[in-house]
Amino acid sequence: MIVRCPWAEGHPLLREYHDKEWGVPLHDEEKHFEFLMLETMQAGLSWLTVLKKREAFRKAFCGFDPEKIVQFSANDIDVMMENPEIIRYRRKLESAVRNAQAFLEIRREWGSFDAFLWSFTDGEVRDHRLETQADMPVKNDLSEQVSSALKRYGMSFVGPVTVYAHLQAVGVINDHLCSCFRHKT
Repeated sequence: MIVRCPWAEGHPLLREYHDKEWGVPLHDEEKHFEFLMLETMQAGLSWLTVLKKREAFRKAFCGFDPEKIVQFSANDIDVMMENPEIIRYRRKLESAVRNAQAFLEIRREWGSFDAFLWSFTDGEVRDHRLETQADMPVKNDLSEQVSSALKRYGMSFVGPVTVYAHLQAVGVINDHLCSCFRHKT
C-alpha cells in the first residue's frame, strides 16, 4: 500500500499532482512561472479548484508565457473575465500581468528566476522532516524573505503563505511527511 501525504488522498487530481510534481526540486523557468501563476490564483481558494482549472489557465495565459502575458491589455483582461473556465477575479488577473513583468525583471537581473529563488537556500532543499500534517506550517522565515523580495520587484498576491506553498510546490522546501513514499525522492 502506498502511503502519501493525507492532503493528497481526496481526489485523483490531488494524488497525481502530489505523486508527480509537488515537492520535486524544480529548475525549469517555464514551470517556475506556471506554478507561481497558479499559486497566486489559488490565494483564498482550494488547490483542487486551481488544479481543475489548470488547463483553462494554460490556454488563457498563452501557455504561461510571461513574454506574452506582459502584452495583455485591459481588453484582454475583460475577455478573461467572461471566461467561466478560469477564476474570474479581476485583481488576480491584472496582477498576472504585473507578476509577469516582475518575473522577467528578476530573470534579467539574476540570469534566471531559478537562480533568484534557490539563492535563498544556497541551492539546498530545506527538509522539514514532518511527522504529521499538523506539523506543517503555512509560512516561515524563508517564505517571509522571498515574499518581501518578490514584492520589491512589484509582484502581488505573493504573501508569505502563498510563497510558502510555492516553495513547497517547487521543492525548495520538502514538506512531504516522513511516512510519505515521496519524502526521500
